[in-house]
Amino acid sequence: MQRVERRVVVTGIGLVTPLGIGNEPTWQGVLAGKSGIGPITRFDAKDLPSRIAGEVKGFDPAQFMDKKEARRNDLFIQFGLAATQIAIKDSGLPTDKPLGERVGVIVGSGMGGLATLEDTHLTAVNKGHRRVNPFFIPSIIVNLVGGQISIRYGAAGVNYAPVSACATGNHAIGESMRHIQHGDADIVISGGAEATITLLGISGFTAARALSERNDDPARASRPFDKDRDGFVPGEGSGILIVEELEHAKKRGARIYCELTGYSATADAFHITQPSGGGAERAMRLCLQDAGLEPEEVKYVNAHGTSTPVGDIAETKAIKNVFGGWAKKGLLVSSTKSMTGHMLGAAGGVEAAVSALALYHGVVPPTINLENPDPECDLDYVPNHPREIRFDAALSNSFGFGGTNAVLALERFTD
Repeated sequence: MQRVERRVVVTGIGLVTPLGIGNEPTWQGVLAGKSGIGPITRFDAKDLPSRIAGEVKGFDPAQFMDKKEARRNDLFIQFGLAATQIAIKDSGLPTDKPLGERVGVIVGSGMGGLATLEDTHLTAVNKGHRRVNPFFIPSIIVNLVGGQISIRYGAAGVNYAPVSACATGNHAIGESMRHIQHGDADIVISGGAEATITLLGISGFTAARALSERNDDPARASRPFDKDRDGFVPGEGSGILIVEELEHAKKRGARIYCELTGYSATADAFHITQPSGGGAERAMRLCLQDAGLEPEEVKYVNAHGTSTPVGDIAETKAIKNVFGGWAKKGLLVSSTKSMTGHMLGAAGGVEAAVSALALYHGVVPPTINLENPDPECDLDYVPNHPREIRFDAALSNSFGFGGTNAVLALERFTD
């Protein structure tokens, strides 16, 4: 018997980002072209070449969990739980009873509990193994952000965690879409969470020569597609989407932000950090094919756009190869990492959420700090100011270390 493919929509959004805690602060920050980048305060970074990051300011876990739960969970799990609480409330799902077996959780992270790992290593070395917290392992492993979400809300369906560097969030959302299309679930809580602004995290990316060193001007350091870009700025937080089967959403009267219509995943099979462009190009083509979209039907691409010299050029070329003449004639491209920094495993969830809000409100987010365009980056990147325009379809790109690529297609919902 032929399977009937089910339509999938986004009915809830939860954002914890360097622009603010909650959907409205983040979205208004995006519309205002606000930078969430500043000097690192989470640890003493004075001896590092790169001393700036997109930290989540004013985060109080007590607003989202009790003190015991906060102590037992690394910051990335706290961010994920907070964003999920925001998304659940936004979706109108009930919280007075377990969500049940038809609700799953697919939430990943690029690196997991790095701060807890660093702190516990010091404890073991300096004070001995008996002083290691029994909650150390559950606090650092990536799947425990989804595990904790599942336990809190009684979501007893599919539960696992993609770990694919900066493509993690998109893989989580795309796989959630597939599970719903195939009838495995009616709702999946999906996205990513990350908290790697630590001495080890920043030192590692610095050693890889990946980070901006514009320490004297942090708000202007993340500058995708600009000639003067010098690397990415790390960020942290979480982006969670409530992904739901259409008829299920309609039956409970849910607000629908947009429809998820396409997903693809590819590999460059080329280099661990240098993009080939070929994998990204294939991912966009396959995503369009999966969604049944012609290139000219897509008005907006939320670019991976990390602000690295090589990556921005490779993505621009890939977009031009996929969209042909439409790339310069009618396509809008922007990188919200210019405002949030690169949130690594959380980036895909946040950027898919921003793309959904852009479709819902009819506003394309800007790329801020685009003051001196790179001649090799010659598309319309919506420089410095948002653009009000009603449009029907968008792609959201996420590409990660190891050459892993994941692309989502989102469309304005019409019944």
